[in-house]
Amino acid sequence: MPFTNLLKEILHLESVSGDEANISAFILNHILERKDNWKVAPKIYFGEEFQDNIVLVFGAPRTAVFAHMDTVGFTARYENQLVPIGGPEVSDGVWLVGQDEAGPIRCRVKEIDGNLYHDFPRKIQTGTLLSFEQHVKMENGYLEGAFLDNRLGVYTLLQLCETIENGVLVFSTYEEHGGGSVPFLVKFIYDHWKIKQALIADVTWITDGVHFNEGVVISMRDSFIPRKKFVDKIIEMARASNIPFQLEVEAYGGSDGREIQMSPYPIDWCFIGLPEENPHSPVEKVTLSDLESMIKLYQYLLQYL
Repeated sequence: MPFTNLLKEILHLESVSGDEANISAFILNHILERKDNWKVAPKIYFGEEFQDNIVLVFGAPRTAVFAHMDTVGFTARYENQLVPIGGPEVSDGVWLVGQDEAGPIRCRVKEIDGNLYHDFPRKIQTGTLLSFEQHVKMENGYLEGAFLDNRLGVYTLLQLCETIENGVLVFSTYEEHGGGSVPFLVKFIYDHWKIKQALIADVTWITDGVHFNEGVVISMRDSFIPRKKFVDKIIEMARASNIPFQLEVEAYGGSDGREIQMSPYPIDWCFIGLPEENPHSPVEKVTLSDLESMIKLYQYLLQYL
């Protein structure tokens, strides 16, 4: 699978939780430029009513696919302190970047007595958001960099746009820091189209049972448990597709599926994501073959589900 210009562009966009306006504008611009070339032109829902979220509705939808646009990061506090956004993995010397009213910022993060600090030579304006400095590497079939969680879910949805005939694609916000946008998005798509099944396009972790180059991961459970009847249906369809996949069972972790399950709407959900090493770090790592299987499986499922 080639490393496309679109993937390269979205990997270099900063959008920590609460500050997704930049990537949302990029995605919306891509949609407006490409939609006339797609198999089906979608109805597009965005704007202040949707905050920075984007909802695309194709044809007569039965299934929704969610991908969150935000990443982990940091907020500048006082006296060179940093407050984490989400759960970033840090070690002394990791480079961070951002910008405040005084100009661009590039600094290192350090941990002292369990607290995080930066070493920028001047005061950073309170409330400034900082992200990992991005260094994308691709070699021997592996892709490495920051923000793969969840730029690769976003990229999967943008690839789905090219072929999907019926379905809802949702670009959501705030997932890394406890969620917040999915409840009103779920209400919107259920009230208007009675959507009763959803898929979560995200990344998961390499573990003793999840490995590189063995395909996309279908999660049977994490800290939340989706309805077995629906997950079994997804697994049966995946087997029929002959697309490589692997199964995951974990006790921890979560995704936008958590908020779907906690909602008052009868919507089944299943997490289908990419196996990744070094989550929430500047050197997240995946394989291009697994990304290819993820995109292909989503394309297959949206045809028949």
